Amino acid sequence: MAAIAETVADALEPLTIVQVYEGVDYGKKGEDFTVAFSRFRLPGKVDDLAKKIIEKFQADDWVESVTHDRAFLHLKCRTATLNRLILHEIHALTYPGYGANSICEGKRVVIEYSSPNIAKSFHVGHLRSTIVGAWDVHSLNWLTGARRFGSSVRWDVSSTDIAAQFGLIAVGFEKYGSQEALEQNTIQHPLEIYVKVNADAEKDPTVREQAAAWFKRMEDGDEEALRNWRVWRELSIKTYAEGYARLNAHFDEYTGESMVGPQTMEAAVNKLQEMGLIEEDNGALRVNLEKYELGKAVIRKRDGTSIYLTRDVGAAIERYDKYKFNKMMYVVSTQQDLHLQQFFKVLSLMGYDWADRLEHVNYGLVLGMSTRRSTVVFLDDIIRDAATEKYKAVEDPEKVALEIGITGVKIQDMAAKRCVPTFPHFCSHVLTRRYRYAHVRLSSIERKNPELLPLPAPSQLNLDTLVEPQAREIVLLLGSYPDVVKTALKNHEPSGIVTFAFRLSHAISSAWETVIVKGEQDKEKAKARMAPYLAARDVLGAVLRLLNIKPLDRM
Repeated sequence: MAAIAETVADALEPLTIVQVYEGVDYGKKGEDFTVAFSRFRLPGKVDDLAKKIIEKFQADDWVESVTHDRAFLHLKCRTATLNRLILHEIHALTYPGYGANSICEGKRVVIEYSSPNIAKSFHVGHLRSTIVGAWDVHSLNWLTGARRFGSSVRWDVSSTDIAAQFGLIAVGFEKYGSQEALEQNTIQHPLEIYVKVNADAEKDPTVREQAAAWFKRMEDGDEEALRNWRVWRELSIKTYAEGYARLNAHFDEYTGESMVGPQTMEAAVNKLQEMGLIEEDNGALRVNLEKYELGKAVIRKRDGTSIYLTRDVGAAIERYDKYKFNKMMYVVSTQQDLHLQQFFKVLSLMGYDWADRLEHVNYGLVLGMSTRRSTVVFLDDIIRDAATEKYKAVEDPEKVALEIGITGVKIQDMAAKRCVPTFPHFCSHVLTRRYRYAHVRLSSIERKNPELLPLPAPSQLNLDTLVEPQAREIVLLLGSYPDVVKTALKNHEPSGIVTFAFRLSHAISSAWETVIVKGEQDKEKAKARMAPYLAARDVLGAVLRLLNIKPLDRM
């Protein structure tokens, strides 16, 4: 891109190369690169500006041609230069990590994601947070070189383990519960109770009063009230850990709202009162944030119990004291946008200079689901239905089928824009078949052509013979990968990575019948053709691992 920026900047003074570089985009419909004149806000007509560039342009080793189309300038690079530079860079950087950067150099990052509710089954709603959070963890750990640069990325699952709805389950357990059923199915039995007791609460308001009283006893440390909670919490964490292992999501620490120190929360409330930031409303304590257009945030309920905000403030204070993080990320749905804004503002008003290090990575809700109405779609059901295909060419076809099913679940979720609401749905193999077959095909190319091995470095190959348009498309896509990654990291948006994988897989499929390696009589040409395929294998494998997916070599 630097050569393209230089070509444009030379003709359009006073633009600098840096300014033009920011305005160069990857082209569409067969164009290599595109420059939109509107990005520069230069005086004069677009046609005149384009004419200046075209008249001054001289083809060189980098840029082959320049064309003008309305408000856009299209530039085409020399194929030989593209092949040489991109394949050499991938070969040189594959093992250190092609596409990596130092955005996380020397930083300590804590990521809280997934956040399931104790005694509730893992469903699609939890899945989105888990997949988005796991993407952030993987991208920061592997792409930004957290290990190489001495950085630290911690990831926590902070469960909602002491919320008011637990009081509902406790009340319901007294009426509908069975210790035997609980031991047989730790998650499903409390879920059935939750659905039934919610139905009762809709008819009888005293049910919620009983639940609130039970919750108050828990916060006050009543041993009888805490007994079942402890058992359910430990059993739930064990069950969730099994689900996380299937998704290849791992955590340094399992935390929960119950682990926030009461003294920390009390000290936070007292500090807010001393600062004059709290007002009383019918016994409840609120922080008035109306001048920031954030309404009034309840910090303590009228019965004296804590609320989400109280516990989040306390947890943030304790986490900073423990980790001294440079960045703390909360992967929480858009439904909680206001809550997170209030939470961050309260910490800022309390004078914590690290409050601006907190970031809300939100995502769109999964619509049409309600635990209390029993309309949720569970993870086990999705994976079971997704893992329906059988594969006979591998040692463990059942395991491969399960792996592919889980891959489908992840890809389908990450393919959607992060903040776009979705509906619960089952996996379609159409979305994942192209990725996995592309990687399997690429992994077979060395096995099928041993006479070409070991393949020399790209600098020692005759890449001038690599003239097929399909090969050029693969190389050009591979060259865009670092920029795709940079954008995805900046926006916490894995959908761009998924789109890249789809385009690369499509390009590989298109090239397979024309850029032939097996059967090519000219060995030098066959070796040159093998180079982009091996580079594509390495990059596609890196992409899948980045998406927290295990690449398959055989199917």
